[in-house]
Amino acid sequence: MWCVQELGLEYVRHDAGFIYGVTDTDAFAAMNPNRTVPVLRDDGGTPLWETGAILRYLAGRYGSSPFWPCEPVERAQVDKWAEWAKINVAMGFTGPVFWRVVRTPEHERNQMEINEAVGRFHATLKIAEKRLQTSEWIAGAEFTLADIQMGHVLYRYFDIEIDRPDWSVLRRYFDRLMGRAAYREHVAIPYEELRGSLPR
Repeated sequence: MWCVQELGLEYVRHDAGFIYGVTDTDAFAAMNPNRTVPVLRDDGGTPLWETGAILRYLAGRYGSSPFWPCEPVERAQVDKWAEWAKINVAMGFTGPVFWRVVRTPEHERNQMEINEAVGRFHATLKIAEKRLQTSEWIAGAEFTLADIQMGHVLYRYFDIEIDRPDWSVLRRYFDRLMGRAAYREHVAIPYEELRGSLPR
């Protein structure tokens, strides 16, 4: 949704999964046999699933340089950081850290596992901290698709109750993200309904 708004696209949003249901219906399974979100149907076309594929589709069809460069070498640099952020940042935070700290009921939390996961995640963030010392945005001088993959994790990361290093550069990057209206509307939003509600 953040990407959709950054590109200025009109949309109809349907909430699904978790408390909203929908993913357990035959109609949803026909769109995505994995029964997971997100799913995109653009102009009534064939449904598209998997976050990375959806983002690249949106960027390729509706974006332009520098958000999603046309020149293959430049685009590969953006895609490199986007893929890195998806595999290392998002996957290193959402399940290992966020689910254990926020979505798992307090009496079921394993603090040793949490500490180990946070440590591994911080090792990944050191790469971003170093990169952002010489680059305004994660893939270069301009905001790109890679920042969508990287930045969507940071609101919850900086909000949850864990010990964090003094990420002076990463924090300034996060502040720049918070300055974007689309980020505030679609990323920096409450998540109280998720607390203590790890999916079974």
